Amino acid sequence: MKPPERFPPADPREWLNRARSNLARAKNHIPGVYLEDLCFDAQQAAEKAVKAVMIERGIDFPYVHDLAHLLSVLEEAGETIPEHIRAAGTLTNYSSTARYPNIGSPVSVQEHSEAVAIAESVVHWAERRL
Repeated sequence: MKPPERFPPADPREWLNRARSNLARAKNHIPGVYLEDLCFDAQQAAEKAVKAVMIERGIDFPYVHDLAHLLSVLEEAGETIPEHIRAAGTLTNYSSTARYPNIGSPVSVQEHSEAVAIAESVVHWAERRL
């Protein structure tokens, strides 16, 4: 499989490439890999996709992982955010707590599936905006 064409870091297409890469990893449940790590990749896919749209619109984004906040900034700049894309805010928790050993419950197969579905929706939404 040929890798995607690379673009400069300020190009929204490169951010979308990275979002697709994170999404591909999130979808691949490899034996021995924690579902939390795959959910982190789902969160990263959604975050990079949203930031790609922000770059395309000329919006300076804050360096945060809070997807609800990033979508609010985008909305304040005039972008319509569909309700199903707002669900990305639920992925924010995976940006930090899922990356490190945690005393909480492990991510379930159902939670992983939902995280991937949300991330996939956000990436497809962003692709239509670029």
